[in-house]
Amino acid sequence: MSEYPLVSIIIPVYNAGKFLAETISSALDQTWVNKEVIIVDDGSTDNSLNVAKEFKDSRVRIFEQKNSGASAARNKALSVAGGEYIQFLDADDLLSTNKIEEQVKLLKGKPYAISTCATIHFFDSENPFGTQPVHEWYREGSTDSVQFLTRLYGGHLIGPAFGGMITSHSWLCSRTVIDRAGKWNEELTVNDDGEYFCRVILASDEIIYSPNSVCYYRKYNNKKSLSATDDYRANQSRLMSTDLKAQYLLEKTDDMHVKLVLCRLYYENAVSFFPKHKALAMEAEKKANILIPEFRFNPFYHGVTFGLSKLIGWKSVRYLQCFKMYFTSLFNNGQRIKST
Repeated sequence: MSEYPLVSIIIPVYNAGKFLAETISSALDQTWVNKEVIIVDDGSTDNSLNVAKEFKDSRVRIFEQKNSGASAARNKALSVAGGEYIQFLDADDLLSTNKIEEQVKLLKGKPYAISTCATIHFFDSENPFGTQPVHEWYREGSTDSVQFLTRLYGGHLIGPAFGGMITSHSWLCSRTVIDRAGKWNEELTVNDDGEYFCRVILASDEIIYSPNSVCYYRKYNNKKSLSATDDYRANQSRLMSTDLKAQYLLEKTDDMHVKLVLCRLYYENAVSFFPKHKALAMEAEKKANILIPEFRFNPFYHGVTFGLSKLIGWKSVRYLQCFKMYFTSLFNNGQRIKST
């Protein structure tokens, strides 16, 4: 490994023209000097490609493909990336200027280690840079990838501090680990990053937390992100992602704690699918019951919904929630019509 190894920053792009310049600048402004920025435009129909081409910088490499999904775009970028380290970065997210440098320092000489850091979540109308990061449970790092994933997926079932969301751009990974993990799964449209980083974590032998690195995850007030979509294909992808995570973990161990957290994942799928996609919900519930037949899951942790779920069951509560949303939508539409 060279003293200053090359880092490949991979940005898949689809109709992200509004934020793309800020994201590319975030990549180029990294204090780690030896870097390349690989942009793969996934058949955008807005001005994304033109925005990318405005950066006249030899470190920026731009590729185009017909619309095939973010996973295909990332695989394309990986096929041309020359870096000893890989940084994934979605086209509307940001990195602190020292993010990569701090993580490279921690990973040097450890080819099978990966590094993560704190994430600041912000809405697209907000300035995130005055917010202090919260250092969550994974700040301790780990040399046990199965235990790490058990804590991540298990949440309160394992311990009150566990669970949460570790964003894909919080990671910096050696190319050695990336190659061991394999390509992004192009069949998945939702939670493709969750499935992929499950493999990456299992392919590593150490997870190192970088306390001085920060990444920024953009959320939207008035726009549904891809991960928030609720159509049948999106939910199929969510369930397939859970199936694959279960497969990878159960190949490593038959520990009851792992089966418990997988039940939790399946039940969370079932609750989110129901009642709109009942067949998928039933499939997810069945898979949980195969793992631990006696397991009973209450998806509501407190308040009225928790008590109601214990009394009438989570499916009845989901029906009530859907009725409430339906009638609230009708009322709001009526108010808007009155005001016009």
